Amino acid sequence: MSAADRLLVALDVPDEGAAGAILSRIGDGARGVKVGKQLFVAAGPALVRSLVESGRRVFLDLKFHDIPNTVAGATREAVKLGTAFVDVHACGGREMMRAAADAAADEAAKRGTPRPRMLAVTVLTSLDAHALRETGVGATVEEQVLRLANLARESGMDGVVASPREIPVLRKEFGGDFLIVTPGIRAAEARDDQKRTLTAREAIGAGADYLVVGRPVIAAADPAAALAALVAEIEAALVEAGRGAA
Repeated sequence: MSAADRLLVALDVPDEGAAGAILSRIGDGARGVKVGKQLFVAAGPALVRSLVESGRRVFLDLKFHDIPNTVAGATREAVKLGTAFVDVHACGGREMMRAAADAAADEAAKRGTPRPRMLAVTVLTSLDAHALRETGVGATVEEQVLRLANLARESGMDGVVASPREIPVLRKEFGGDFLIVTPGIRAAEARDDQKRTLTAREAIGAGADYLVVGRPVIAAADPAAALAALVAEIEAALVEAGRGAA
């Protein structure tokens, strides 16, 4: 897998027009993209189909969290769209995650298409220990991430979505076969609403498989140049970590 393939550009924009404008400025460099709630609500499944048909891998980041039957049904629809990654909230529990994983496998088999990689969201990057305590979780962020990641693996998930700060403990616990998809990638000097962040180089060096990057690319004066710089940063980190550039 190349350095460029490890990068998923988060299209966190208000509508299809804004997404198209970003992609036209980036060009073919954006091989993978993330479609989250805002854009999906605005543009719907048709946009996802269009992105898939353009040859891009789509991470449908809707963080399903509902009763198992509802999540299974939503996952089936995501498979029909041709998505490459789908996520659910790990705190939805074992039965919900298992229903999602089984639905993805069953629908893909019926259609003769690749199954999307199923991911479990652990602790949002906007949360810290204080915020967890407010929700009734007494564990540290790291403890809660590990607890939910273990539950996700036991429930048939391919990997987790976790902040860069938890990558080392996740790799130590699960080895190299469990996917880690990492948002919260920022320049060293950046500060915003995400609390547990690292640079792209640090996250890849720690063992992340994929990086989800939004504002550092889509808010850049030159998104194509920003994307190219991130790919170069990832390549350097892979070499340093002895994982090769491809």
